[in-house]
Amino acid sequence: MVKKILFQLHWLLGISAGLVLAVMGVTGATLSYQGELLRFLNPGVMTVEVPQGAQALSPDDLLERLRRQVGPRQVLGLTLSGAPDDAAQVIVSGGGPRGETLYADPYSGDLLGAARGQGFFRFMMQVHRWLAIGDTGKAITGASTLILVFLCLSGLYLRWPRRAGDWRAWLSLDWSRRGRGFLWGLHAVAGTWALLFYLLAALTGLNWSYDWYRQGLFALAGEPAPQHGGPGGGRRGAPAGGQSGQAPVPAPAITLDPLFQAFRREVGDAYRQVNLTLPERPGQPLQVMYVMADADHARAVNRLSLDVASGAPLKHERYADKSLVQRLLASLYPLHTGEYFGQPGRVLMLLASLGMPLFFITGWQLYLDRRRSRRAAREAQQAVAVSAGGQPWLIGFASQSGFAERLAWQAASQLQAGGAAVQVRSLAQLDESDLRGAERALFVVSTFGDGEAPDSARGFVRRVLGSDCELSHLQYALLGLGDRQYQHFCAFARRLDQWLRNQGARALFAPVEVDGVDVEALQTWREQLGRLSGSEPPAPEEEGFSEWMLLARECLNPSSTAEPVWRLVFQIPGGQHWQAGDLVEVRPPQADALPRCYSVASLETDGVLELLVRRQRRPDGTPGLCSGWLCELAPGARVPMRLRVNSGFRLPAGDRPLLLIGNGAGLAGLRSLLRERVRRGQNSNWLIFGERSEAHDFLCRDELLAWQAEGGLARLDLAFSTDAGSKVYVQDRLREAADALRNWLAEGAVIYLCGSRGMASGVEAVLIELLGSAEVERLRDEERFRRDLF
Repeated sequence: MVKKILFQLHWLLGISAGLVLAVMGVTGATLSYQGELLRFLNPGVMTVEVPQGAQALSPDDLLERLRRQVGPRQVLGLTLSGAPDDAAQVIVSGGGPRGETLYADPYSGDLLGAARGQGFFRFMMQVHRWLAIGDTGKAITGASTLILVFLCLSGLYLRWPRRAGDWRAWLSLDWSRRGRGFLWGLHAVAGTWALLFYLLAALTGLNWSYDWYRQGLFALAGEPAPQHGGPGGGRRGAPAGGQSGQAPVPAPAITLDPLFQAFRREVGDAYRQVNLTLPERPGQPLQVMYVMADADHARAVNRLSLDVASGAPLKHERYADKSLVQRLLASLYPLHTGEYFGQPGRVLMLLASLGMPLFFITGWQLYLDRRRSRRAAREAQQAVAVSAGGQPWLIGFASQSGFAERLAWQAASQLQAGGAAVQVRSLAQLDESDLRGAERALFVVSTFGDGEAPDSARGFVRRVLGSDCELSHLQYALLGLGDRQYQHFCAFARRLDQWLRNQGARALFAPVEVDGVDVEALQTWREQLGRLSGSEPPAPEEEGFSEWMLLARECLNPSSTAEPVWRLVFQIPGGQHWQAGDLVEVRPPQADALPRCYSVASLETDGVLELLVRRQRRPDGTPGLCSGWLCELAPGARVPMRLRVNSGFRLPAGDRPLLLIGNGAGLAGLRSLLRERVRRGQNSNWLIFGERSEAHDFLCRDELLAWQAEGGLARLDLAFSTDAGSKVYVQDRLREAADALRNWLAEGAVIYLCGSRGMASGVEAVLIELLGSAEVERLRDEERFRRDLF
């Protein structure tokens, strides 16, 4: 509930203040390098040619020459630079509340005029701080800055990834995404990159927006707060003296040279810039602000007051002598612009400022897409309300490992949340009459192997897809699950989609295809269902992962010429349940890796979860992404895993005979089935297991032989391919036991096949050879031939 409220506030305030923040960002970026840009635009005004052997004029000589050139205007201050080619700056009365800044040649005293572009940057500053509309604009920019703080903090909370310690989960953008998913990723990832810069700019910028904030900030630091004028506030440069309309009081005449020499005695000559503010009235000291040449930034200002009569220092505040808090308070503007952190800080703050319109644009696009989705959902609900008197949606699934079935039930829940009735059925249970009787249908189907239908859907393929059926009344949506490692990606889903179109059925939206467990594609599917049903799509996240602690590991084939197979033993977190035949998804640490599936090799009643994992190697010799990581873990390591129901590989009802066939680490899935059968006292179990060498690769040898000796394993046939004179595989042992196979099947046996696809194809070829293809298909239709392959 809290997350939902924060999300609503985030987008509401974001679209409200987004345009103002975008304007503030662009104008702030424009001001980032104001000084450098003005110097570039004003050669000969802000910079001068240094005459060979010439010395700069003394302050008195320079000031005298400047006064003759500015006429009746009053000279308010003088700024001298430590760089020989910098022009001197003179501030004269008029030209605005701050006076006007002119430039002069420090060697000749010639007035060079005002810098071109100053008016533009002055206007940019007015827009940046108060939208150039006075106090009303100041209130708007202040409120928008407060909103920016909220957007940063709420955005951080809303996008907090489950893998919080993985930098890729925070900072990497998936460029392969499209549409809303890409916009959301761009908005979130770019926001994470810029988060600290926006918080810094906002928290310092509020100093110029609200007196209460500035006073509170300085009060917390135990410092007096300086006063800042607003859009119409007065500044130095207004006529000195009385009320408006009164004659200005002439500034007292002072001699600058001895005072400047007193400054140099106090400070030295290693200064970057010195500003001399002339007294407005008799008795006032000369105010000197200077920045040392080795200062951290241009705003590391030191302040010195000099008695105009004696040149004695009256007060000297050095930036370096301040406490850290005082230096930070004195550096609010450099912190605001990033200059406090040197050139890298300025560049990064510039880029973050330029990026501000990105969030306004993507935020609005996401908002408009959300509105379109809601409008489409209302229209779909109205269409549903007037059609077929509330006839239920038909949801058909075809699943090999249980993933498609789980997604089908999730889709059913989402439709029910929108008020629709649903009917969920396996494709094995559907025929033409079911399709003719439905008006709206969802299909969630996986593709098995290299383009095949799942075992449970093969009967549907023969009965339905092999014939014609008038379905012009049917509207449907399709979710296809596949693996792009195979040439015929999502082939069964595409075949089903083409058949439906050929029969006149109309797609509600384009089929969604999922590679592995592509979270973005699945979210697209959920969002499309949300448009149809009016229900809110779940958040794009990977639910159900828990941290499982590794308790022990054991190599089951030491000294083998094959890759090692490890038995991994995990402690069970609270609330985790599974049955024999189920799977576990493991999420490797790599950000771009898909969650990997392994057969669970133990029972919940064992008190631990066990896996049998063979370390895989790629063609280049590098270890497999997940197996290489798992097999190197030490006890105590924590692994993100979640259980997955694998209904197609669970035990049958009753005490039917079981024929279990597998090779290598495929023994894991068969082992859990055998353990459960032994626990139940169901002993009609036949195992055919194959590996390389009996001496080194007889996995779980003692356990299997003990079951055989105790009667829990009625028959055990082994095939070790490197021990005999010619290679012997599990399919060869199956062929040798042809008569026993037929007898077991006649008694109602169920065949379970677990292991590599290469082994599986050999076993299926022998089954067809011994039984005929029609009988093998019948076994599939009756769910008496079940496979769990990798």
